[in-house]
Amino acid sequence: MTTLLDEIAAGESEILELKRSTGQLPRAGQTLCAFLNARGGKVVLGVVDGGAVVGQDVSDKTRRDIAGMLDRFEPPASVDVAFIDVPGGSKKLIVLEARADDEARPFLYDGRAYQRVQSSTSVMPQERYEAMLLQRAHARRRWENQPAVDVTLDDLDHEEILRTRDAAIRQRRISAGTSTDVGEILDRLGLRRGEVITQAAQILYGTRFLPDYPQGLIKMGRFRGSKITGDILDSQQDHLHAFAMVREAVAWLDRILPLAAIFPPGEIFREDRQPVPAEALREVILNAVMHRDYTQPGSYVALVVFDDRIEVRSVGGLPRGVSAESLSGDHRSILRNPLIAEAFHRTGAVEIWGRGTNRVIEECERHGVELPTFEERDGAVYVTFRAQILPGVDLGHDLGQQVRPKFVPSQDQVAVLVAAMEPQPSSALMLIGGWTNRTRFRDQLLRPLLEAGLLEMTIPEKPRSSRQRYRTTPAGQEAGEKK
Repeated sequence: MTTLLDEIAAGESEILELKRSTGQLPRAGQTLCAFLNARGGKVVLGVVDGGAVVGQDVSDKTRRDIAGMLDRFEPPASVDVAFIDVPGGSKKLIVLEARADDEARPFLYDGRAYQRVQSSTSVMPQERYEAMLLQRAHARRRWENQPAVDVTLDDLDHEEILRTRDAAIRQRRISAGTSTDVGEILDRLGLRRGEVITQAAQILYGTRFLPDYPQGLIKMGRFRGSKITGDILDSQQDHLHAFAMVREAVAWLDRILPLAAIFPPGEIFREDRQPVPAEALREVILNAVMHRDYTQPGSYVALVVFDDRIEVRSVGGLPRGVSAESLSGDHRSILRNPLIAEAFHRTGAVEIWGRGTNRVIEECERHGVELPTFEERDGAVYVTFRAQILPGVDLGHDLGQQVRPKFVPSQDQVAVLVAAMEPQPSSALMLIGGWTNRTRFRDQLLRPLLEAGLLEMTIPEKPRSSRQRYRTTPAGQEAGEKK
């Protein structure tokens, strides 16, 4: 009591407000809201102007009124209520103490946010409120650092975790003495809490996504013409962890996009180029995978190639505080998924300075192609590169060039090439990637390898022979080694 009386005698401040009675509860609620949005504070009821302690009567109605006032906070607030006897009578001081909670703020009272400036309470400006919302989004209770559902260490891709460690050591972004124990590596990356695997670890290294993580999905499609209703020339979709998703997307684009042989003026050496700089595409794919809104189970990343453009789509909007327009210039780096982004950063795949989209623009300028557009519409982010994708078109260069399609095997195709170093039946090769549809396996995986000369039949004159086996060619062996 003595300490409280000393505080009252010192007067109102950034952390203390004095009120006459519960008749001023609405104003008390506003001030408590301001305290919650700062470093905490107390509202003392039962003090008149000048600092005299008079107390007030406390009835059941008084307690109900206080409880009703506390119910008006959003999110629910931690406010301690104490009733302290005033010497020489039956009246009491009512002390309402708000405890700071950095992870939960900003708080609202009756639908509005309040702030404390010295000893005054006022409505919080919208800009500051939005900034505090961003801070809350990156507090400890993010989606990515919550426990993964039914995921254990054995469910993760251990080889990928070790690749992350090795790449981080090469980049000098992790100690060379870091253990090769995959659990300890996850601890070092902040992806495990005790023995609990986080959802960030599942997204980065998971091997099983259904039924709990359908958002680990990438869709890739090549359509004839300029509309999604055009003929489907190539289609692929799969549930993959983030690192595999980036690799598979890049490999698919390498296979789908025509490659032009450019001979720059005055040079005798050829330079191979895609219609859009490969580094620009890779950077956009990385951003789409890292900064997605993974809280939406139905979200996914999509690569859509038309005759006149390439679209990279990320279902789920931009982080609050980032606009599509700002991506074309200098902008703040706001990480929606800092743990996921940090894992990629450790490998050297990305920076952390918010310059990714700027580098995309620089790459396009350097190659003399049209700059990409950034849009947010229909609940998704679209990055569009305008370019003629059909083989044989002019890419805007003056000197002689040859345009030819280039085939780059996907991750599943490389696995088949490795397995077929010794002749194998198609049934054995299907088991490698877990394929169950024989027709899709033949059309989407085997046929492209055969047409590219990377795989061959042991009985080519009888394609449907029951004794048919598939064998990797010397060119296929070279392609497998490069991957």
